[in-house]
Amino acid sequence: MKRLFLWILGIIAVLAVALFLAFKLSPWPTVLVIQYAFGKGDAASEARLVKHVPSGIFTRTDLPYGTGPAEVFDLNLPPDATGPLPVIVWVHGGAWIAGSKAGVANYLKVLAGQGYATVGVEYSTGYGTSYPTPVRQVNAALGHISANAADLGIDPSRIILAGDSAGAQLAAQVANIITDPTYAGQVGIAPLIDPAQLRGVLLVSGAYDMQAATVPGGDMSWFVNTVLWAYSGVKDFVEDEQFTLASVAHYVTPNFPPAYITSGNGDPLSPQAERLAASLSGMGVPVSSLFYPADHEPALPHEYQFNLDTPEGMASLDKMLAFLRTTLASP
Repeated sequence: MKRLFLWILGIIAVLAVALFLAFKLSPWPTVLVIQYAFGKGDAASEARLVKHVPSGIFTRTDLPYGTGPAEVFDLNLPPDATGPLPVIVWVHGGAWIAGSKAGVANYLKVLAGQGYATVGVEYSTGYGTSYPTPVRQVNAALGHISANAADLGIDPSRIILAGDSAGAQLAAQVANIITDPTYAGQVGIAPLIDPAQLRGVLLVSGAYDMQAATVPGGDMSWFVNTVLWAYSGVKDFVEDEQFTLASVAHYVTPNFPPAYITSGNGDPLSPQAERLAASLSGMGVPVSSLFYPADHEPALPHEYQFNLDTPEGMASLDKMLAFLRTTLASP
């Protein structure tokens, strides 16, 4: 019996060491836990939005824009849509390693109810996917949507690129690729739509400076280090020359498209959004922004805008729609 007990203890010790090494040598075991948590959060957000979705939205799901299993998108059209519509192409969040287009599906139906075509883009987030694959995929999705505009019922000359959280970073980076040939050359991705087609961007609760997100000893440092290690594919991602290009705030130019930018006052990423808005405004880029003072109560969390049961969530939606009307009406 004693020998059996020692044998069991030995197995437990080996498994414990193996588990410890797995978490130390790779970010992906921790990522699995994060992916599960994000999935729960997305489901709760979608459930809250159901009552805000207008009736009659026509939806086509899992339309391919490439050959990969994650290279699909959903299309929403308002009831009785006639003629080609301006399109909002939305890139979902999830810290670059989680989330899915299903997590923003109802919000995009709410926007479609305002007379827009809306597209939810899927991209790769699983094990083995690293930067800049999602950037290439979002660019490819735009190219496909533009090339197939007639079949989709959209106007390819009136594209809005949007995103939340990590999706906002991806949207901002792709927008910069489209509007700045020098930056596109540095990243090594040729844009698949013309700058004139991209009429504006919606950037919600995003991260735009990877270095600023990695504050040593911060409450979220373990989370940030894990997801950026996984996404960049490099443990020392701060020193990786190619990954520094993902800090799009350092590379924007006056050619960046008009932008709507918002973050909640309880969101640790809010300072990045505020700096980006100020930088773009200083360059003469038209910017509509919504930020709240630090002492606003209740403190608005990351992605507060998806909660349309709050006055702040509705205020963000109203200001977003006003931005869209103004931007899409401009020549």
